Amino acid sequence: MRRINASWLAAVGPQALCGALENKGFKALFVGGCVRNTLLSAPVSDLDLATDALPESVTEIAKQVGFRVVPTGVEHGTVTVLAGDEPIEVTTFRNDVSTDGRRATVAFARNIAEDAARRDFTMNALYCDARGDLIDPLNGLPDLEAGRVRFIGRPEERIAEDYLRILRFFRFTAWYADPAQGIDEEGVAACAAGVDGLARVSAERITTELLKLLAAPDPSAAVAAMAASGVLHHVIPGADAPTLARFLHFAPTSEVTARLAALGGDRDGLRLPRAHERGIEMHVTAASSMSSASELGYRFGSETGLDAILLRAAQTETLPPENAGEEARKGAGQTFPIKAADLMPRFSGPELGARLKTLEARWIASGFELTREELLKA
Repeated sequence: MRRINASWLAAVGPQALCGALENKGFKALFVGGCVRNTLLSAPVSDLDLATDALPESVTEIAKQVGFRVVPTGVEHGTVTVLAGDEPIEVTTFRNDVSTDGRRATVAFARNIAEDAARRDFTMNALYCDARGDLIDPLNGLPDLEAGRVRFIGRPEERIAEDYLRILRFFRFTAWYADPAQGIDEEGVAACAAGVDGLARVSAERITTELLKLLAAPDPSAAVAAMAASGVLHHVIPGADAPTLARFLHFAPTSEVTARLAALGGDRDGLRLPRAHERGIEMHVTAASSMSSASELGYRFGSETGLDAILLRAAQTETLPPENAGEEARKGAGQTFPIKAADLMPRFSGPELGARLKTLEARWIASGFELTREELLKA
């Protein structure tokens, strides 16, 4: 039997909770991302525990060992146990009895096979007990190791249970799929067929999933598949997948706001944080200007300035200047040597602002070489 080792698994809180449940005769199995990412040697951010104990029993047992319990989703069989410093989402084995594509009516199950069958992808139906022994009821481990993102059972059925799984399919493909394997054709076809169901999903959930997808090291192939299937147009009408791919080639470590700027299109249907909207507009404004890399670095900072040059190259299908990064860093390190007080009282009001802009333009055009004295003599 395969056994995993991880610091989160050996921690006092998870071990105490599992021990308390098992001592009462219940199963306690970690599942999903924490198991998947541990097997991939990737960071683990959330702990999910599956059990045959009902939420009421989980709550009682957890409190008996001194843990606080938050009823985060009791109607779906879920409570969050604050096991020391470790929040653990504990969900009773369940079946989805009926669903409208957003919310499911659930019935509690008694075995792991039923619980596994209602999950989304085979790589997410991997469990382990408190000792780290791996349990793989749907043979998902070979898919994980091969980089295959596949729906469990019939993709159409999994998607109809929650249409957000369309975006999750592309997000998991971006993060975990082996590009050499190619994207799962059956999954893409099911996503294309069910795309209208995304209208039932809230803009907030869609936005969250899209941001996670675009944060992948290289989401270009997944986004191209989204475009081909019609999913991308549904989420961001007019989005330009080829421009994003070119931009990612030039800027593989770029942030999500720069990638959204490269993707373009109509973002009105999303619910982006204000900081993201500001970041996108800054990149768009910088890229659409005719400014040099050094000026963009001066005005927007070295990172945004360089991204703007690379975005402009991606949009125009040209190569960026070889020294763009160096120039953007040079500009970012400059401080305009003239202050308003230096020009007063000779200039005031609108004339003062205009004079400052004129001198700043001359200073930038000189490669930031003109001194304060030279500028004041101009």
